[in-house]
Amino acid sequence: MAPIPSLKLNDGHEIPMLAYGFGTANFMGQDEDMVKATLLAIDNGFYHLDCAECYKNEAGVGAGIKASGVDRSKLYVTTKVVGTIDQDVAAAIDASLSKLGLDYVDLYLLHVPFSAGSPEGLQKIWAQMEAVQAAGKARSIGVSNFEVEDFDIILKTAKVVPAINQIEYHPYLQQRDVVDFCRKKGIAVSAYSPLAALTAARPGPVDETYAELASKYGVSEGDIALRWCLDQNIAVVTTSKSDERLRGFRTNTLRFKLEPEEIQKISDLGTQKHYQGIGIHFMSVHYGNYKTGQAAP
Repeated sequence: MAPIPSLKLNDGHEIPMLAYGFGTANFMGQDEDMVKATLLAIDNGFYHLDCAECYKNEAGVGAGIKASGVDRSKLYVTTKVVGTIDQDVAAAIDASLSKLGLDYVDLYLLHVPFSAGSPEGLQKIWAQMEAVQAAGKARSIGVSNFEVEDFDIILKTAKVVPAINQIEYHPYLQQRDVVDFCRKKGIAVSAYSPLAALTAARPGPVDETYAELASKYGVSEGDIALRWCLDQNIAVVTTSKSDERLRGFRTNTLRFKLEPEEIQKISDLGTQKHYQGIGIHFMSVHYGNYKTGQAAP
């Protein structure tokens, strides 16, 4: 298998551009199922594992990491803290590390910007993220689901610029203002739900082009969807419980590149439809969203 390319982050560390995610299909999975999923990912060369405290499956992932026998130095582990009102981030990272069976994570993300109660609350959460990094419990720190206005808030008081912003990103939700802002500020971008145009958002205007390109390159349409992100220098988080599908992503996705005009064609077609998954709504309902007035339960 070809090595997974890495993105250089603004703190000097590198992040593998292909990750196995433990949200969606693995959400709240039983420990034994998460052990199997973790081993499936690692066995197929996915050494970047993307977790979160709110997925409620870190313990199973940690058991899978231990069972794999893979040296810690070969793994890249990401997890996330929700960032609720007055949340104790130091306690949250300690709880995550304990469940994962690790001394540190490679990347610690602030999962959402809107559950901290206020702009000032968000700034306080980010200051705690900086303290986690300073304590050596996370090599890099970043954010997820941030819009430009959220960056404006934390950058007023931040000592550390986020290394990355993980956002929902696919042809039907390109968030160009956010991506452009991140690039100007030297903040990397990673995509979750990169296959949405093939799954939940189908049928749509990119279907025919996905099929044509898959035929041209002798790969799956999923490989085309992932490549569209990778060829824009955007890391991807994907998942599957299929050994065959993961093996295909791990091998086929990395053996070709889309032409610039093919990337642009998918981008242009994607603007003809809008689709957003349930992630933001789910987090708002369960943890509150001060920007919309949604109170935490």
